[in-house]
Parts: sequence; C-alpha cells; structure tokens
Amino acid sequence: MKTGGGVWHKKHKEKGEIPHTSIDTEAGWSKSGWKGWWYGWKLHLAVAVGWVWIRLAAELTTANSADNEVAPLLLNELPSEVRYVLGDTHYNDPKLRDLCAQDGRELVATRRGPYPHRDGGVEVRRVFHKLRSQSIEPFNGLFKNVFEWRNQMPVKGLRKSQLLALGAIFIYQLVLLYQHEQDLPVGNGIKALLRAA
Repeated sequence: MKTGGGVWHKKHKEKGEIPHTSIDTEAGWSKSGWKGWWYGWKLHLAVAVGWVWIRLAAELTTANSADNEVAPLLLNELPSEVRYVLGDTHYNDPKLRDLCAQDGRELVATRRGPYPHRDGGVEVRRVFHKLRSQSIEPFNGLFKNVFEWRNQMPVKGLRKSQLLALGAIFIYQLVLLYQHEQDLPVGNGIKALLRAA
C-alpha cells in the first residue's frame, strides 16, 4: 500500500533532507514483480484458503520489511490444525521451512530459477497457487476497493496506518460473523454491507 503523502527519495533520505512536509518519513521502499517500485507499507497476511477469505494473522510493516522475517510472527498465531503454509518466492527460506517443520507444517513456496521447474513439488505448488489466486488475490482487490485505498493510504505514519489497515481487516471479519449469525450467504455482498455501515 502506498503511503499517504509524497515519497522520500534515496538521495534525500541519505542526506537527511525532507523536501516536502507531505512525505511520510516512516515508510519504506519496495519493489513488486508486478507493479514495480512503491513507497509505503506492506500488509502481511496469513489466511485460510477457501471460498471465503478468513484472516488468521496480520501485520502491517514498512514496505522494505522482508517477508521471510515477518512470517514467524504470523506463524505463531496460526491454529495448530494448519498443516500447509503457502507462500511466494520470498517465503522460500530454510529457517522458515524449519520453523514450519517444528510445528508439523509443510511450507509450499515457489522457487527461484528458470521456468519450467522440474522438481517433484511442481504440481503441488501449482494446485496451491491456484487456490491462492482464488482467495487472497480477489480479497486484496476488494479490500483496497471497499476502503478506497487503491492509490494510497489516507493517513501518514506507521502506527496510524497499522490501526487503519488492521482495523479494516477486523471489521471485515465482523461482517463475515454477522452474515453467519444472520443466516446470510457468507462472503456475498460484503462491499455493499461495509459501505452501508
């Protein structure tokens, strides 16, 4: 998620110069394989893969926080029933794999190197990543659309951004609980319900 305000370029940061008051000096830079460079925050999520997205653990950090370093915080929050942990290439880390194994979990993560991969886990990873594209990716779009954060966060600072993003996830889960308790179709009409609230 991009920060609310301007970006702090490396050349200015190294000199300690803040060229504009709109710059959020707490944010960080990162590069996405899909969207290129951005300045802001990274939302780390551990979710149940299914037809309804359910958050199991979440953390918001600066964009330059390494996924494999934040992942142990999320793994500690997972229920003991979780047997498979799916992650992208940045989670394919020996220490993270060992941490999963200690709890009887299997880490399924994409691998670096040229395609096509030919190891024994290719088909398993393909199935898991298809599930991911049907659960977490649509949620990311819904989340940013409902809360109107497609372009940038509406606040500055790590704590305010954490409060806003993690609070929004909590509200989303309350909507799912409400739908369940009211015998409504769980996961349907979330955008309209959240906007009406």
